[in-house]
Amino acid sequence: MSKLKFSMLSLVITVFGLLGMNQNGIVSAQDSGLFVSQQQFEQWQDEINNWGRWGPDDEMGALNLITTEKRRQAATMVRSGITVGLGRVLDTIESVDNPCPVEWEMINATPNGASDRVAFRCIHGLGTTHIDGFGHRFFNGKMWNGYEMQNTVTMEDGAIKNAVLTMKEGIVTRGVLYDIPKLKGVDFLEPGYRITVADLEAWEAQTGVKVGPGDAMFLRWGRWSRRDAVGAFDTWQEAAGFDNTVIPWLRERDISILGWESPGYTPRPEGDLPTLALHDFALTMLGIHLIDRADLGALSAMAESEDRYEFMLTIAPLPIPNGTGSPVNPIAIF
Repeated sequence: MSKLKFSMLSLVITVFGLLGMNQNGIVSAQDSGLFVSQQQFEQWQDEINNWGRWGPDDEMGALNLITTEKRRQAATMVRSGITVGLGRVLDTIESVDNPCPVEWEMINATPNGASDRVAFRCIHGLGTTHIDGFGHRFFNGKMWNGYEMQNTVTMEDGAIKNAVLTMKEGIVTRGVLYDIPKLKGVDFLEPGYRITVADLEAWEAQTGVKVGPGDAMFLRWGRWSRRDAVGAFDTWQEAAGFDNTVIPWLRERDISILGWESPGYTPRPEGDLPTLALHDFALTMLGIHLIDRADLGALSAMAESEDRYEFMLTIAPLPIPNGTGSPVNPIAIF
């Protein structure tokens, strides 16, 4: 039995044996109060990482799964030709959920023309839709594929390895939306809700679509819908998101891109792993590029209107030579 299958079997026994199911047959992580231990998390780092899978010098990670055939398959998703932008409209106003806003100003406006200036003080800001490069997060000083960051990501030179420039040719693949509030019949999930494999597979059973190798997966919990309802809130203190038990499932599905409205659930049970545990595992150990702080409201509405939750996806990160991330406006095409 492979290490991955063994880990998945252990996980199934643990989750279904200890967490139990609710009346709808969906595992309720929040009701149990149980969570992945630090020991299990470290074991997964050894057993189910993708380091070396595409060679010792690889800087593309799971983007290697997006082949020319995968792009051709994605093109078959286009039927109506309708496009939806998944990037949040840039916010220049500082708030609790956007503490590092974009700076924008006009620099001239004359009868002959006009020009403006935009500055991203924080590429990885809480209010900006962006894609993470592998040079962004590390485990014990190591980033994707085992590169030591000490000499490859520096204040002087930026990310010499694993920069966003690896994505200069753009990304085209099949995208799939997992709309968990729609599954639950609510506008948004409550803060602290932990989305499990059972939730994801219930959504697949309801919609008839599921992610596979090379796909982009988008997870909606309703961050922006909740903001419309209650006002600005601190997503480091109030958010729903993946339970950490989803990690082996992500490895098994072999997705290339993971997009979400916020990177983790909170508040967290006492003694739980840090908020960015799954975020960092996906990026650093599995080689999955992440689209943080996407706005999936319009995508949700369009998918419902089209009655399908798969689409062609295009992403064009800025070709920043040594950048650790880039603002993006991913486009879903139905």
